[in-house]
Amino acid sequence: MFRRVLIANRGEVAVRIARTLRAMGVSVAAVYSDADRGARHVRDADVAARLGPAPATESYLDLDAVLGAAERLGADAIHPGYGFLSENPDFAEACRERGVAFIGPSAPSMRAMADKVEAKRRVGATGVPTLAGRVLEDDAAASLRAAAEAVGFPLVVKPSAGGGGKGMHVVDDLEGLARAVPVAAREAGAAFGDPRLFVERFLGRTRHIEVQVLGDAFGHLIHLGERECTLQRRHQKVIEECPTTGLAPGLREALLRSALEAARAVEYESLGTVEFLVPVGSEDEYYFIEMNTRLQVEHPVTECVTGLDLVEEQVRVAAGEPLRLDQADVVLRGHAIEARLYAEDPGRAFLPTSGRVTHVHVPERAGVRVDSWIERGTEVSTHYDPLLAKVVAHGTDRAEARGRLEGALRATRVAGLSTNLAYLGRLLARPEVVEGQLDTGLLDRVTEEVAREALGGVDRPLAAVAYALARVARAATFGADPVWTARGAWRPGGVAEAVVRVVVGGTGEFVVSVRGTDESAEVSVRASDDDRALLGPVRVRARAEDVGDGATGYLLEVDGVVRHVVTVEGPGATEVWVDGEVTVVSAAPTGVARRPGGAGGLDRAADLVSPLPGTVTHVRCAPGDAVSDGDVLLVVEAMKMEHSVVAPRDARVTAVLVAPGDQVASGQRVVELEPPEGGEP
Repeated sequence: MFRRVLIANRGEVAVRIARTLRAMGVSVAAVYSDADRGARHVRDADVAARLGPAPATESYLDLDAVLGAAERLGADAIHPGYGFLSENPDFAEACRERGVAFIGPSAPSMRAMADKVEAKRRVGATGVPTLAGRVLEDDAAASLRAAAEAVGFPLVVKPSAGGGGKGMHVVDDLEGLARAVPVAAREAGAAFGDPRLFVERFLGRTRHIEVQVLGDAFGHLIHLGERECTLQRRHQKVIEECPTTGLAPGLREALLRSALEAARAVEYESLGTVEFLVPVGSEDEYYFIEMNTRLQVEHPVTECVTGLDLVEEQVRVAAGEPLRLDQADVVLRGHAIEARLYAEDPGRAFLPTSGRVTHVHVPERAGVRVDSWIERGTEVSTHYDPLLAKVVAHGTDRAEARGRLEGALRATRVAGLSTNLAYLGRLLARPEVVEGQLDTGLLDRVTEEVAREALGGVDRPLAAVAYALARVARAATFGADPVWTARGAWRPGGVAEAVVRVVVGGTGEFVVSVRGTDESAEVSVRASDDDRALLGPVRVRARAEDVGDGATGYLLEVDGVVRHVVTVEGPGATEVWVDGEVTVVSAAPTGVARRPGGAGGLDRAADLVSPLPGTVTHVRCAPGDAVSDGDVLLVVEAMKMEHSVVAPRDARVTAVLVAPGDQVASGQRVVELEPPEGGEP
C-alpha cells in the first residue's frame, strides 16, 4: 500500500478522498492555489504545497507544478479526483515516468476514451450502439458545414477531453454552430486544458443512464450497478439516483453488459463510468455516449446502495491489489438520491456566485450523508467549479430516500452567498420527480417555474417579523440601533412602540410595528404602500438561542403557531430561514434615487454592470461606438462559463471601464451608454 498520496484537487472531492486515505492509514498530501490558501482540504492534510496563482491554468491544471509538488512532499502516488487533470492521459503517463503511481486507469486506456469519437469507434466495434459524431478540425465555415452534414441537426457540441457538461452546446443550425464553437473551445480549454471539440447527433426526450465499473490489473472487471443522472440543467447534473426506476429488465441487463464490453474494449482497470442515452419509453434502444475514466461526482449514491467505499477500491487497484469481490458479491440494497448544492443564484438565471460563507449548518440524520468542503469563513471563488456540497439520502426504497433528502435540504443552511438550496427542495417536490417521470429536458421546461417558487416560498411577513424582533433585541442590548434612538421607541420596560421598515427578498418593502418585549409582543405588518395589515396585530412570543456558527435561532410563536426561525446577520442584510426556506431581509433605505431618464429610457450616463464576479475575457465595443439592442458589449468568464453583457437598447458607448483580463465584482460598472445620436435624452 502507498505511504503518502497527493490529492491533485481541491474542494469537496479533496476532502472526501482524504477521509478514505486517513481511514486506510495513508498519509495525505494536498496542493493549493493562492485562492485556496488556508482552505479546509489544506488544513486537513498532513502536508501541503503551493501550486501557483488562482487561475486553474496556472495551478491545478499545471502538470509540472503538480508533479513537482508530489516530489517535494514525498508522495508515492497521486489521486486526481475529478475535473482538472483527472482525465488527462499525458498526466497519467508523466506520473508513471517519474515513478509516482497514478490512481486511475492506464494512459493508453484514458487516451482511447479521451478522444470521444475514437472511443465511439472502438466501443461500436464491439456491437454496442453509438450515436453519429465527428471531430471538428477547426472553426472554418467549410469544416462546420461538413460536420453538420455528417451528423445532422439538431446536434450537440462537446469537448473532446472532458465531461461534466462544461463546454456543451446544443445547436439547431449552422449559424448557431458558428456561434457555439469558439465559446465551447474557450470553455473546454479553461476546464480541461484542451480546446478540441466534436459534434454528435442530439436526441430528443432521453434519459441519461450510467454504469459504474471497476477493474483490476489482472483482467477482473465487474459493474457496481447503474445510476439515473437524467435531471440536468445546462448539461450539468443536479440530482442523481441509484438504482434507476422504470427500466425494462432486459434493457437494464443490456446496459450493464454493454458497459463491461465498452470497458473491455480499452482493457480498462480502475474505477470508471460508462454513460448511455436511453430514449424515454424505450424497451431496448440505447446509445453509448462516453466513458468517464475517473471517480464521478455522484459516486456516493453507489456507495450507499452497495456498502462499498469506491475510493478505497480505486486506491487498492492502483496499488496492485486484485479486486476483493466478484460480480455475485455486488448487491444493491435500497435506493439513494444525491442533490448537488451549488454557489449560484436561481433569481439571476443561475449565475455563479462567490463570497465569504458566514454560516453553515448541515444535518446529522439517519440515512443522510453530506460531502462538503465549506465552513464558516470559507471564501468561495469564481475561479473554480461552484459545487459546495452534495447532500445524499439513502432509504429502503425511492420514496423514503426522496423524503429523507427533502428533509435534509430543509435542515441545511448556508449563508453569505446565494445558493440553489431552496431550488433543490422545490425540485424534489415536483410531481414529475416524485413519480419518476424524468427526461433530460425536464429541467429546461420547469426550472423557471421552480426557481420562482423557491424565491417566493418564504412567509415574507413572518420573515419581516423575525428581522424586526432581532433589531429590537439588538437595540435593547447595544443601544446603537436606529430603533433605539427613534423617538417613542421600545424600551426595556416594553411599553412603547418600535417601527421597523424592511425590504424582504430585495423587492417588497414592509412596515413592522412591535409593541412590548420580544418575550411577549404585539406585532403587525403591512406593505409600505398599503395601510391594510398583512399580519396582525397578533401576539408573538420569541425564545432566542445561539445555534452556533454566527446564527441565532428562534422558536417564534405567532398567534399560537410555533415556527423555527434562524437569522444570520451579515454586512447590510440578514438572512432569515423560515420553515427551511431562506430570504434576505434588510433595513429599507431612507430614500430612493431615480434616474431622470424614465422607466424605460437611458439617461445621460446609464451604466451597464457585470452580472457576476469574474474575469473580463472580451471587450467588443469602444467609446463612440453605436450599438443596437442585444449587441454583446463584453464577456465575463466565471467558473469556466462565459456570460455576456449586452446593450439594453440602441445607444452610444461613452466609456468602457474595463479591459480584457480585469477582475470584476458583481454589480461593478463596466460600460457607460447614452442615447444614440439624435435620440431622446
